[in-house]
Amino acid sequence: MSHDDAAVEHSLPGGGRDNARFRAVARVCIPEASALDEGQWRDAEGIVARALAGRPASVRRQIALFMRVLDGLALVRHGRVFTALPADRATRLLESLSRSRLLLMRRGVWGVRTLAFMGYYARADAARAIGYRAAAAGWSARGESGVIT
Repeated sequence: MSHDDAAVEHSLPGGGRDNARFRAVARVCIPEASALDEGQWRDAEGIVARALAGRPASVRRQIALFMRVLDGLALVRHGRVFTALPADRATRLLESLSRSRLLLMRRGVWGVRTLAFMGYYARADAARAIGYRAAAAGWSARGESGVIT
């Protein structure tokens, strides 16, 4: 698979060029995401892309619209698109939207935040780093020693 094929495969709704909007949201929600390398970003984006593939097209359109609204609001409030905002301003914008009177804005923030968490923490690297050892087989997979086999 070429780099272009990977970019198309993991293109997220409203993510912008090379999923820059998604990455910017993830960096705000999970500051540690700033340290991800390109391969780790592709893993996170792939996880989110696969999860969204099973959702209705209307849900994907809503996410895309919200991500574009983030750019528009950032441009109006700060004179820059969301991806160009310094971390403190991007954080304040998302926090203000999470307290908005408009339910759709609050849902949008919580939705993209959830996707960012899913992409970041569902990666095998992150699971190992935080000591997550769940298995599909449940506790029986741990055996007598308590270690997943």
